[in-house]
Amino acid sequence: MNNSIVNFSSEASTNSITHSFWLVNRLDIFLYSINLLFGFPLHAYVIWLIITGTSGVASGFFSLNLSVSEIGNCLNSLVCIVDSCLWIPQLKTLTWFLLGLGIAGRPLFQCLICVERYLAVVHPVTFLKYKPLRYRVICSAGAWMITLGSCLCCMFTVILQTIIFLWFYSIQFVLLLFIQLICLVTVLWALKQSGPGERGRERKEENHMKRRAFCLILITTVTMIFTYVPFTISGFSVIHTQQFIKELFSFGFICYVLAGFVQPILYLHRSGKLFCFCSP
Repeated sequence: MNNSIVNFSSEASTNSITHSFWLVNRLDIFLYSINLLFGFPLHAYVIWLIITGTSGVASGFFSLNLSVSEIGNCLNSLVCIVDSCLWIPQLKTLTWFLLGLGIAGRPLFQCLICVERYLAVVHPVTFLKYKPLRYRVICSAGAWMITLGSCLCCMFTVILQTIIFLWFYSIQFVLLLFIQLICLVTVLWALKQSGPGERGRERKEENHMKRRAFCLILITTVTMIFTYVPFTISGFSVIHTQQFIKELFSFGFICYVLAGFVQPILYLHRSGKLFCFCSP
């Protein structure tokens, strides 16, 4: 009798968390709209620049895949807006599936960008060896397979158990953040070292390249922290307290939407196309 009461209360608590977790309010709809209206043209422009650019697709291949993943997030925003108005069960399932793009797609390709810069600075011989496009395609294909698995995992764990979903994305974020921090610290250490027998001009050019790589990794890592730390804290708080705090998740969602604009703006700035995009 006592066991049945405990099981019932546990299921009721889980159902309450699941219901609260997916309850869409006006702030969520506003953020979905911002992500759709600004994110879609921004990432579409980045994709167009990379495909038609003179530097070739290889140099910005990971940024291309990141923008494609973000286009999927924009599509998810559109589906969420329609679902909040029409309440179609099939759209809810599609929302859970596309959620995996934000859970795994964005951090994975951000991590690949950081690893690429890390290899260029710390292991330039290895970087030149694996510089051809086919190696980037292989890495991106692996990342997309993981992202697809994340989409399926999000769809089924949200339906069966929200707590498992919270554990899933929290642990995934901590792992990817750890990899980026290793790249960041290693590049910073390499930046402080000077190569033997280098002349002043060569040393200055190499240090400039290292600083650019360090700034890129730093911005990407800070963006990832800004994106996922609030969500991770919220997830662990729900796991520990079995109580859902909507305000904390709303703050995390605001950070997530705003951080999604950093990488495309950074790419447009490096390409000298930022003001071209902003002008009529």
